[in-house]
Amino acid sequence: MSSQKTILIVDDAEFILEGTATLLEFEGYNVYTAQDGLEGLEKANKHHPDMILCDVSMPNLDGFGLLEQIRANSQTSDIPFIFLSARADKIDIRTGMGKGADDYLIKPFTREELISSIDAQWEKRSKIIEKIKTRQEGIEKNLSFALPHEFRTPLNGIINSAGTIKNIIDDIEKDLLMELTDDIIVSARRLQRITENFLFYAQIEAASNSQKLIDQLRSFKTDEPAAMAYDIAPLKAQKYNRLNEMLIEADVTDFYVTLSSQHYGKILDELLDNAFKFSQEGTPVSLKAWLKDNSFHLSIADQGIGMSQEEINSIAPFAQFGRFENEQQGIGLGLIIAKRTAELHGGYMMVKSEKGVGTTVEISIPAVMYTE
Repeated sequence: MSSQKTILIVDDAEFILEGTATLLEFEGYNVYTAQDGLEGLEKANKHHPDMILCDVSMPNLDGFGLLEQIRANSQTSDIPFIFLSARADKIDIRTGMGKGADDYLIKPFTREELISSIDAQWEKRSKIIEKIKTRQEGIEKNLSFALPHEFRTPLNGIINSAGTIKNIIDDIEKDLLMELTDDIIVSARRLQRITENFLFYAQIEAASNSQKLIDQLRSFKTDEPAAMAYDIAPLKAQKYNRLNEMLIEADVTDFYVTLSSQHYGKILDELLDNAFKFSQEGTPVSLKAWLKDNSFHLSIADQGIGMSQEEINSIAPFAQFGRFENEQQGIGLGLIIAKRTAELHGGYMMVKSEKGVGTTVEISIPAVMYTE
């Protein structure tokens, strides 16, 4: 345990405040104390302690109120917070944990109980930091290797094909000209998709920080989304020359979903593209749609390479799984775009997958029947 760790104790009972402070100072902690919630809030904002131990019943501002203030401030929101209270009712414990407390110790507590609770929070925090670090390293690796490659490859294709046309323009055969121009179009579209995904993701992340923008986005609607899926899915299958492998069950009508056609189409496009990209020719890709509990549910399933549970839990911007083993193209924004877009519109995304078996992605979006 580092002697530099700082703990703030907030309690209106002076004997508990002094006793707990003395115990923790003996353990090597730097300790601040406060006798009510308002003083505790002031010292938390001033000193940014590594942990807060707090009573529930206090004058001026009680423990629940202090916790809400701590969690509402981005500078203090991630500080581990442990309640120390004589209120042992289950409802009080549920209230505290529901407001974001990390633990709840009942007074009187022993030294061993207190130290054990504090140590558990350090361990928990260490695991979170390690997980974030690992994820960040993975993203940095993908950005370092994938991003330059994904931009450079189509640009080189465009430059090389255009250069060839320029060098032999006087006697180029029509068939060769058509082939080179097709290469330019393919490369340009690949570059366009990368750029559009960057911009799209930036837009939805910016919108997620503004309730006004969220309300504005949810004011749009897409009529008959199942019918739209019937239109889009075959086009995506045709792109991969797998039209006969596209299976659709989406016979639900007379409703709309509360997101724009552009955003709904983007979800479909990204999920279908992943399904075909990561499954082999000759295996089916299925799309199913249904209504349940005032929501439109859409699932897209493949029998491709699949994902581990760890990979599913690590879905994030620029996160690619098995890029080098699978010679994967793209920059790892497809799944996170679909997930964040659904969440932005009051829905969710679930992923079920098994390595070597396949993947099913389900999107749920609020739906409104025309009769309502």
